[in-house]
Amino acid sequence: MTSPPPYPPPVGVRDLGFARGAGFLGQGLRLWRTRPRLMLLGLVPALIVAALVLTALVLLVIYADDAIAALTPFADDWPGLWRGLLRVGLLLVVLVGAGVLAMVTFTGLTLAVGDPFYERIWKDVEISLGGTVPEHGVGWVRGALDGLVLVGAGILTAVLVFVCGFLPVVGAVVGFVLGLVLSGRLLAAELISRPLEARGLDRAARARLLRPHRGAVLGFGVCVQACFLIPFGGIAVMPAAVAGATYLARAVLEADPAGAAGGAPVAKV
Repeated sequence: MTSPPPYPPPVGVRDLGFARGAGFLGQGLRLWRTRPRLMLLGLVPALIVAALVLTALVLLVIYADDAIAALTPFADDWPGLWRGLLRVGLLLVVLVGAGVLAMVTFTGLTLAVGDPFYERIWKDVEISLGGTVPEHGVGWVRGALDGLVLVGAGILTAVLVFVCGFLPVVGAVVGFVLGLVLSGRLLAAELISRPLEARGLDRAARARLLRPHRGAVLGFGVCVQACFLIPFGGIAVMPAAVAGATYLARAVLEADPAGAAGGAPVAKV
């Protein structure tokens, strides 16, 4: 007899929806108008990490062509068309994989070094919503470790995108879409974990709470990652993403006010 899966979804809890999940980023972006000084504070870690990531990407673009040529000496004697197609295809695969890695690495590193800054943002959102607000965040050390875990997950995602890039004809497109979806899901889960973990929810409880709202979590994460594709978009969007994740977390808690919180009181939004 098969045992029931752990942490089944709460009965009667419906997904907030992909579109509404994306809309929470819009709520976060509105804080640039209402709380500009607070949001500017969130730019500090993003600017530092963006400078490092951009430098790495520029170096990759400069040297990738020569590196690919050095790694494919067997193609030197091929007809020019086929040699060019092979090396251009490999270059696209490398650049798409590096782009996915840069997006998730940027997010993970920014969260790792900027947790004290972002804690102020999500707490401010919590206070504005009223009700029970956690007095303490997850702490800088724990936040940094979670950020580094996200970096590791991003590396695995980039490897998967790289492998998918070898699919004939559609490889680069499939890799790009898959990378956007997977990295968006990882990013959303990490951002939402901050206000939830501060309430004492462990990983299993957070998974149970978010499971009925996969569409909303995916919509939020994909929307954030899509903004990261815009030059310098990640810098401006990162503080808004932290705020939007807090709005999403509170909406999820309102949808299931007792089950995933282990019986702890959860404020109505």
